[in-house]
Amino acid sequence: MNQTINFVFFGTGPLAESVLASLVRNGYTPDIVVTKPDAMQGRHMQLTAPHIKTWCEMKGIKVLQPVKLDSEFSHQLVTSNYQLFIVASYGKIIPDEVLNIPASGVLNVHPSLLPLYRGPSPIESALLDGVTTTGISIMKLDSGMDHGPILLQNAFTINPASTAQTLEVECGQLGGELLVQVLPHYLDLTLIPKEQDHDKATVCKKITKDLGEITLTTRADEVQRKFRALTPWPGLYFFITHKEKQVRIKVTAVDLLLEGTDTLVASDVILKVVPEGKHEITWGDFVHGYMD
Repeated sequence: MNQTINFVFFGTGPLAESVLASLVRNGYTPDIVVTKPDAMQGRHMQLTAPHIKTWCEMKGIKVLQPVKLDSEFSHQLVTSNYQLFIVASYGKIIPDEVLNIPASGVLNVHPSLLPLYRGPSPIESALLDGVTTTGISIMKLDSGMDHGPILLQNAFTINPASTAQTLEVECGQLGGELLVQVLPHYLDLTLIPKEQDHDKATVCKKITKDLGEITLTTRADEVQRKFRALTPWPGLYFFITHKEKQVRIKVTAVDLLLEGTDTLVASDVILKVVPEGKHEITWGDFVHGYMD
């Protein structure tokens, strides 16, 4: 069923892809999808388009990839009289000049139970904290960071083996379902946004590469949380001295389901590693070859 709504979708990454697919599947096809520019990726640094761009091109949906959301970009949107913007994991701050364009405002799919985990890393931060429940918030964007009123929320239990990568996909699927529920009631003004309890707000920080560094004496439960939160990027790693050289060791598998790890250390839960310049090996082979 085709829904008569003139809107623009902003998003990049698996969460955005799932939300957009749900919209299109339910008859809400955006006039334009705004995503990040193509970027150099991989070992050979090839110019690679975001997956959402490729998907849109297959569906015949126009894609914009502005480097900056400046006045020139805003002018493109103002002249088309869009009713609504929808944002899902876009990855850039959207300025007021853009937020103020659509008559019905801007809706955002945020992967946390706001006001908890406002900011750029709600999924990773929840896993780092070891919480067992998270959720999706459909909210209306304002000039504050994840500050706007909420239209609908839904909580769910985090699988003990979930990583940031798998949890993002799960959040995107649920977010798409909730957004489709919300849209008709929001647009006919029968669903009134509810202000967040700002006194209970928490803020998460941007994930940086150094967060992935551990030692072999780091508590095992912390290693489990970090592995879940920081897979695939930046990943977990540690350094050892081998043959009088410092060697970086990447951790590629951890026992995530082992219990009682608050009394154990990293070496008790690491299953596989990749020594710098080498292939993946088991923890037993690593100990025998590098630490005996």
